[in-house]
Amino acid sequence: MFSGIQHIAFCERQYSLAYIEMQWSENVATIEGHHLHEHCDDPFAGESRGDLIILRAVPLISRRLGLTGRADVVELHRSDNESSDKSISVESKTGRWLVTPVEYKRGKPKHDECDEVQLCAQAYALEEANNIIIAKGYLYYGETKRRSEVVFSDQLRMRTEDLALRMHELFDAGITPKPQLASHCKSCSLYDICVPSLNRSTQSVTSYIERSLDLQ
Repeated sequence: MFSGIQHIAFCERQYSLAYIEMQWSENVATIEGHHLHEHCDDPFAGESRGDLIILRAVPLISRRLGLTGRADVVELHRSDNESSDKSISVESKTGRWLVTPVEYKRGKPKHDECDEVQLCAQAYALEEANNIIIAKGYLYYGETKRRSEVVFSDQLRMRTEDLALRMHELFDAGITPKPQLASHCKSCSLYDICVPSLNRSTQSVTSYIERSLDLQ
């Protein structure tokens, strides 16, 4: 799933717990995210006005990354000056149209690249489907109610490909990495399932069992 690349960029263990072990838990952040996506999850809520076409809940697949899912929103902007390798034609519409993915997120822009790689992965799928190059997309944040532009640079594309490869490595091997306690752990909805603080113990499993038996 495209969403998995956002999770593995945040934490490899979170990705494995959610997508390999199929464990999930809701918190305030995930519930707020569900509410934010209610409108853009309706594929029949698309609209067209002038030089803009808005498509919602667009199914996507990237064979290069081995990922599938859907884009929250794909916008088509009329741009007649663009070449065929950067724009598409639209049935019953005149001119050329730029393809722009838009991902909706709760909260506000982050200091890391977790959201950006998910958007970039969607751009890969749109590029493959239309044989074009997409220069940028947008992340819309519910808390600020503003968009952040994301340029699909070579560096971001390489990072996206590396993360997709790592996803497949973990998934194929069925590996869940050990917990690593970090500052972002408390914001994770899987904190109580992961219990990252347990990994700070220097006591071996054997010592723990022996100590427990001695106490009985």
